[in-house]
Amino acid sequence: MAVKRVAAEFVYTLDSIEPLRNGYVEYDDCDGTVLKVGACADGYSDEILKGAVVPGFVNSHCHVELSHLHKKFVKGTGMAGFIDQINSLRDWAGSDVKQKLVKEWMDRMWERGVSAMADISNDDSSFEVKKTHQMYTRTFLEVFGSEPEMCEGVMNDVAELNSVAQKAGIDAAPTPHSCYTMSPELLSASAAAALDAGFLSYHSQESQEEEDLLRSGSGAMYENRKRSGMSTPPVTGESSLKYFLSRLAAVRPVPYDARVLLVHNVCLQQDDIDAAKQVMKNIYWAVCPLSNQFIHNTLPPVPLMRANSLAITVGTDSLSSNDDLDMVAELVCLHDSFPEVPMGEILQWACLNGACFLSKEDVLGSIEPGKKPGLVFVSDIDENGFFTSGSRSARIV
Repeated sequence: MAVKRVAAEFVYTLDSIEPLRNGYVEYDDCDGTVLKVGACADGYSDEILKGAVVPGFVNSHCHVELSHLHKKFVKGTGMAGFIDQINSLRDWAGSDVKQKLVKEWMDRMWERGVSAMADISNDDSSFEVKKTHQMYTRTFLEVFGSEPEMCEGVMNDVAELNSVAQKAGIDAAPTPHSCYTMSPELLSASAAAALDAGFLSYHSQESQEEEDLLRSGSGAMYENRKRSGMSTPPVTGESSLKYFLSRLAAVRPVPYDARVLLVHNVCLQQDDIDAAKQVMKNIYWAVCPLSNQFIHNTLPPVPLMRANSLAITVGTDSLSSNDDLDMVAELVCLHDSFPEVPMGEILQWACLNGACFLSKEDVLGSIEPGKKPGLVFVSDIDENGFFTSGSRSARIV
């Protein structure tokens, strides 16, 4: 065993939201196992780094296979405009280019301290990289299909893709995309497959356009769907999240034990939270703030989410809706937008809660003896241990 020690002004172990001041971490340099954590005694002779040591991040929502779309999208178009750009641009690159960029960005995330990722895939272009990469990934095989008659074919196709993932040794299973891209039949069928696998990730309440579509059959997204000759989900007069819950109930009895991640939550309201909590035992709520600002210049209702003690996680979304896949930048955005939230709490969202969603909390998410979360150094923090616009992260182990 090769024992090493790192010390910093702030060590965020995440067993609480308060950091250790002038703390240290001892670890096995061979496999990254944390051996000991403590406060530096007076006269401590090793260098105390000016910054923070944190556990490896968990990017709880990414589409790394869309890395070929970096810098190709116009910002501020709203969801309808964003969807038009996706449809126009997503297939410009061949599999070799896509695979090369997947590796480049996964390597970059790893070097910046991302230890695990919940990733969305629509094809197998990321599989070759994932099966040998140091980063742990759980892949959600997302499906689309607005017409009822497409359901059987789409589910057959995703079953074949899942077989390819399993043969590559990748943790994967089908998952639904969102209410506005799927027929009621496909939404239920794919959600059932996800629940049976134990993990479900779903784009939920990402924009007001989505809510208008379900509540009143109106708005930019409704017009976009109709103009394209696509069927739209039924007008319910309720939120898109409540519609999703009704589609789950159509195929599986409540309550649900699977780990469910609702992603974005920009239009989340109290009655939505109450409805979801009634039927889901292991529910997580992902925020992707820079993506939300990129598309429609808004943010999720973090004060409401905190008031309800929701298990918040943090994702970067894709390079079609973000300038980078930088977890630190996401955390800085959250801190700048909601300065009342302690840095330790934001880090719990970005590390421990994401690990819990992936069922990897015994290994990842916090700095505790026996765990292998990865250790990350964050520079240029302020005197209170908060990340700043100048903060950068780099993997220690």
